[in-house]
Amino acid sequence: MDRALMDQAWIPLLLSLKVAGLATLLVLLAGTALGFLLARRPFPGREVLDALCTLPMVLPPTVLGYYLLVLLGRRGALGGFLDRTFGIQLIFTWQGAVIAASIVSFPLALKAARAAFEQVDPQYERAARTLGVSDLGVFFRVTLPLAWRGILAGTLLAFARALGEFGATLMVAGSIPGRTQTLSVAVYEAVQAGQDGLATTLVIVTSTTCLLVLLVAARLLRGHDARSAGREPWP
Repeated sequence: MDRALMDQAWIPLLLSLKVAGLATLLVLLAGTALGFLLARRPFPGREVLDALCTLPMVLPPTVLGYYLLVLLGRRGALGGFLDRTFGIQLIFTWQGAVIAASIVSFPLALKAARAAFEQVDPQYERAARTLGVSDLGVFFRVTLPLAWRGILAGTLLAFARALGEFGATLMVAGSIPGRTQTLSVAVYEAVQAGQDGLATTLVIVTSTTCLLVLLVAARLLRGHDARSAGREPWP
């Protein structure tokens, strides 16, 4: 692979990894918390909330990008407040790309976390409570250790989705080389400019990274399913 082309791919790769990494951290925290709530706490409108949180998975990226522009723009409710109060602008920034990637990848982390928590046998939690363990202690010492494989697998899938996000990111963050141009956007720009060699290099880098993440996630899911079915003892 040409050294000059790899040098050109390096900047969008690092930016994509930063955006996807921060987005994954956000969806891991939010997805785990909400997944536990949906799995363990019945309340009116639970499935409606789950459907709303899953909506970014099925909405066209351009539609989602439009919603984010309306919300985060200077005339938007959140964007206007941040601009007037703190002087913060999110449109055409890498922080805006993080928000777009987080929204798009959130359903993957949420679904995996909810499924993982639902597979935890409640009898282990009840046994811990009878021993005087608090609800918070039960979560961190019993529930989370039993569900971590599924949560981690969903997190890896969310990372791969955030790394490959294009439509919403392009609308919210644009394509500013070195500032907001992620790998997927760089591929689009290279194709539009007729830079086939650069486009091929970027595609190979992106595909390889996502393939590795998917292989690791699949391995974790197989291990989680085997343990849940009782085919493997818990350590």
